[in-house]
Parts: sequence; structure tokens; C-alpha cells
Amino acid sequence: MIELHLAQPPEAVNVGAGIHGTRRPRDVFRLRDLWQLHLYNYSAELTLLGETFSVAPGYVSLTPAGTQVRFDYRGRSEHLYAHFRPVPVGEPSYVPVVQDAGEAAPVLSRLLRSAIESSPSGSSRTTAEVWTALWRIADLTPARVEAGHPAVASAIAHIEANLAQPLAVPELARVAGVSHNHLTRLFVAETGSTVIAYLRRRRMARARHLLVSSTLSIPAIAASVGIPDLQAFNKTCRRELGSSPRSVRNAVAVTGSGV
Repeated sequence: MIELHLAQPPEAVNVGAGIHGTRRPRDVFRLRDLWQLHLYNYSAELTLLGETFSVAPGYVSLTPAGTQVRFDYRGRSEHLYAHFRPVPVGEPSYVPVVQDAGEAAPVLSRLLRSAIESSPSGSSRTTAEVWTALWRIADLTPARVEAGHPAVASAIAHIEANLAQPLAVPELARVAGVSHNHLTRLFVAETGSTVIAYLRRRRMARARHLLVSSTLSIPAIAASVGIPDLQAFNKTCRRELGSSPRSVRNAVAVTGSGV
């Protein structure tokens, strides 16, 4: 988790849409006195603060000022970004470096695109849109776990940042700095479910979002939520969402056609 001050509007210095990965597969950035907000529309690896995160469409990241960040692309990659200076007053919010914005991703996209459209002449509106986007990020569910045990918060932040990767309870326990059994007990006490059940639920929540809100292929969605085996993905969808991936996608298409 990182501390982000939002009691007062930040200074929004730059906003825009970046396209990368067409000339070289890797970029390294460090902005000395500016924070970086990125909303992703691609899959890649992001390395900062000594850890590598997998990002996918709908993920969001926050990079504190002065932090070196490395992007390893997989082809043409587009993201929305804002560079800003927070005002260090008031109580901070605690936010994961990388997380899946889930159903909030379209809202964040609209806010950032509105900020881009109003820049530079509408600087007050640009600031307002960026400030609102940052609050929406701070209010995402995983960030609110900070009020509970820090080991659970660390494990959930790691889950959110690495849904596309194989994850096991011993690995999460190491990240959280507690034993396997202790993490399991803490998770049940704070979330009402086991670590594995929580992980499966988050993966399927993201899968459903991508099925109904994107044109990604079903195999690509399965891979992006860490279940690349299509048979296993289909089985998990039926158990958690009540129907096959194709049926989830088609049901939304049929419902939308009558509006």
C-alpha cells in the first residue's frame, strides 16, 4: 500500500493517452516530482518499488514521485495517464500500487478522457476530473481492507495486482509476512471466506466484467484472470456465475438489444 493525500485537489500537470510498444518492447520512466496515474487497455508487466506486477485491460496503477517504473510491453499498448502533485495535507488514503478497477474502469476512463478534453484551457475542470478519478481509485474495495489486519490487506493487494498469475496460499502468506494457517484464519475472520474462495470470487468478478464490457476473446479473458485452461475456466464460470462464459456474454448482448 502507498499513502495518497486527497484532502485537497492535486495539481494536475499533464493528462493524455499514451501509445507504446510499437518501437521498443520496454520503457523506463522516472518523474522526479510528479506522481503517475495509468489506466491500462493492454496486458503487460510493470516493475516498480522492487516488485513486478501484471497489468491487464481495466487495471490502474499509481506511481509515487521519484519512483522508477519499467514497462515491458507485448505489442502496441495504449493507456490513459495523468501526472500530478498531491497536496500533502489531511489524513492519507492507503491505495495499492496496482489493482483491478473492475466495474469502475469505464467510469475512470470517462473521467480521464474528460480531463484530456478540457486540458489545457479548462485547467480547473481538468483538476476536478483527476481528483475525482483518484478518489474513485481510493474507494475501490481492496483499499478499504486497510482498516483490518495489515496481513490481509497485503495479501489482497497482491491478489488484485496478480490475478493473471498462478497464486497459492503459501505465496500470499510470504507476501503478508505470516504463516499459511494464520493467514487462512485472518482471512476467514475478516472476509467471511477462505483465501482460495476469495481469489476465485475475484477472478470470476473480473471475468464477468471483461465478458460483458470488452470484446476480448474468451481464451484471452481466461488467461487474464489466471485460468488459462479453458475447460477449467468454463467449469469455474458455471459454478460461480451460473452459466458458461459464452452464455454470460450473450445474455448481456440480448438484454442490450432491446433498449
